[in-house]
Amino acid sequence: MGNASTRVGGRIGPAFVTAALVFGPGSITTASAMGAQFGYTLLWVPVIATVLMLCFVDLAVRIGLTSDRGPVATVSARLGRVIGVLVGLGAFLVASSFQAGNSVGTGAASQVLFDGDVAVFAALFTALAIGFLWLPSFYRHLERVMIVIILTMFVIFVITAVVARPDVGAMLAGLVPSFPSGSSALVVGLAATTFSVVGAFFQIQLVREKGWGPQDYSVARRDAMAGSLILGGLSFVIMIAGAAVLQPAGIEVSSPADMASVLGPSVGQWASVLFAVGLWAAAFSSLVGNSTIGGSMLAGALGIERGGLRSVRVKVCITVVMILGGVVAVSFGGIPIELIITAQAVTILLVPLIGLAVVVLARHRNRGRLLISWPELVLACLGLLFLLVLAITYVRNLL
Repeated sequence: MGNASTRVGGRIGPAFVTAALVFGPGSITTASAMGAQFGYTLLWVPVIATVLMLCFVDLAVRIGLTSDRGPVATVSARLGRVIGVLVGLGAFLVASSFQAGNSVGTGAASQVLFDGDVAVFAALFTALAIGFLWLPSFYRHLERVMIVIILTMFVIFVITAVVARPDVGAMLAGLVPSFPSGSSALVVGLAATTFSVVGAFFQIQLVREKGWGPQDYSVARRDAMAGSLILGGLSFVIMIAGAAVLQPAGIEVSSPADMASVLGPSVGQWASVLFAVGLWAAAFSSLVGNSTIGGSMLAGALGIERGGLRSVRVKVCITVVMILGGVVAVSFGGIPIELIITAQAVTILLVPLIGLAVVVLARHRNRGRLLISWPELVLACLGLLFLLVLAITYVRNLL
């Protein structure tokens, strides 16, 4: 296995990449809106979503450590090429439908920090992301950058939440599940972004990029737990900041930039600047990472994923996703409401299929000694049930 697994730098990474690419501007918008509208009442949502994310990331780690193929090829080998293509295209559509929001997010955060035109900043950072993608040893650079970004975001948002002086008693009460009237759409949104089945599924590829094998499971599992806990923690602390600052003032949040700008008068200008830096980090990390998922899954659906993130053909597919997101962001100067609705629909309606594929693969005999236990299988099935409930709730909201 070489020295990579014995060095500190070789012992962390994949799950931090997953956390950074999953947590984007949409996550910030949803978490802050939940805090602003419902206070601390829905703090239980990121907690439950994090538990389920921990489970599915662990399943994906087990699959990745015991597979010699990419994610889509692994699904195709076990469940058939048709299912593999459906899973690959589904994950591609989920990632691509959010890409414009990530491009706009970099522009919106830069506008808060430096003023200027959102579309110009979006185009600039999309071009920067494309250049970053084509660096030699892309995964190694991606891992280092994402570890720094995710830890920076976590520190920034924790500081913001602490400065907001939250009500500890109300926080504890908010850990008890309840559904205030009108909260279902936000619950679905935050649960779907914190419990990201597509992000967990991509962990199969990230573990393979790391060069880990079955003997590295304990290291990979610790990494998976750390990354998933930070992912859930980010939503948690942003909800706290929204509940402490925005809800008492009756302020509504419609975009992540709103959260950055309204924090200034309440908790100090430096806090709003910090929040804007965190917003930019979330947007840029998702701009790069989300397109990496989408492009990799498209390559898998086309049967050209061999070589992983080192493959020129895979990088071309990732570039296509980046360009699509950048073009939409620049053309509309924002995110068309139709695209937001499509992104939510695609996410909620397709992820149960992807989640089912992950569970089936995790129980396959190819996992060997890493075959999941019955208790974890039960938890994974509860996760699938949770996904179906989210899908049904979303459809009912549309009717």
